[in-house]
Amino acid sequence: MTLRKALFEQLETLWPEMIKMRRHLHMYPELSFKEQFTPEYVRQHLESLDIEYQTGVGGNGVVGTLRGSRPGPTVALRADFDALPIHDEKDVPYKSTINGVSHACGHDIHTAALMAVETVLSGVRESLSGTVVFIHQFAEELPPGGAQLMIADGCLEGVDYIYGAHVWADDDFGTIGFRPGNTMAGGDNFEITVQGKGGHGALPHMTVDPLVIMSQLVVNLQQIVSRKTDPIGSNVLTIGKFHSGEAMNVIPDTATISGTTRTFEVTQKREMEKWVRQISGVTAAQSGATVEVEFTDSCDPLVNTKRETYELKALVEDYMADVVVLDKPAMMTSEDFAYYLQHVPGCFFFVGGRNPEIDAIYPHHHPKFDVDERSMVHIGKVFLLAVLHHIGMDE
Repeated sequence: MTLRKALFEQLETLWPEMIKMRRHLHMYPELSFKEQFTPEYVRQHLESLDIEYQTGVGGNGVVGTLRGSRPGPTVALRADFDALPIHDEKDVPYKSTINGVSHACGHDIHTAALMAVETVLSGVRESLSGTVVFIHQFAEELPPGGAQLMIADGCLEGVDYIYGAHVWADDDFGTIGFRPGNTMAGGDNFEITVQGKGGHGALPHMTVDPLVIMSQLVVNLQQIVSRKTDPIGSNVLTIGKFHSGEAMNVIPDTATISGTTRTFEVTQKREMEKWVRQISGVTAAQSGATVEVEFTDSCDPLVNTKRETYELKALVEDYMADVVVLDKPAMMTSEDFAYYLQHVPGCFFFVGGRNPEIDAIYPHHHPKFDVDERSMVHIGKVFLLAVLHHIGMDE
């Protein structure tokens, strides 16, 4: 039996353990930058497998290092483990026990799958010609995110290749999607506050109405994508929050909006920020108000390196006959795995989790989000193929 077949079979036997780990994580989710239990859970797992580990990487991150018996490349596998401030509305035994917090994006799936891969690979370290680094990342959901902090703390030192996965609620279970090049958009989050002059609703001429000014600004900002960016590119500017005033007959002092930009070019991110600031300033000034604009860097575009993506896709087609391989379109959602790919080549792939038979039909960040747990086996197998391709394939 080949090493690949043996590892695949062992991974499949770990299916009950994967479910146990995933559901445990699902019941005890932790918000970004507040993870305490989850890193300890991962640490204990690595210690039980006699895998070298480092905790507190970049903050709450955990990094395991499995060294093969012979020298060779170093391959990193990454899974995120933070949850979202969303109340779990599913009617399942493993429902979140933390009020207002849930794994509504599948990070528990990613973590359990990687933990199973650690179990499998730890038993064959003597067959590996190289090193495997297991990156358990905190705070993917909340900018500035954990990836940059962990990279700054050295998690990629010596790494030659990196791979990451995301269970995908829009794709049916049994599918695995790949896209070389621009895969997920980068973007910024912003908040704009217009300072006017409040007063009585019956005396608007004695005020500088920030609500009206902000309403005009919302419209003006939409001209950035339609008139200031290249129509060949893909760009988005969305206002998701608008607040002003508390009473129906009072003109307030201030109005605030919050929004996000998305694009596939880092230079375009900076250009959109420039235009948001300029249009905000002009719109407020022409009505006698002042404005404050605050930008938060959300994420850079995620760009899969072509060689690693095509090679991994070919391996899946050759060795995972039970799945359908998809050519994924570029997506305007963001992922801070992008920062790892700015340092080393690799691939971020998507594993289908949708299954109407078990009511796994809701999108990411939905209160009833869930996926087919068998997707963990698919994630694990692709991870194993990536590792074996570089440091251990025997066929």
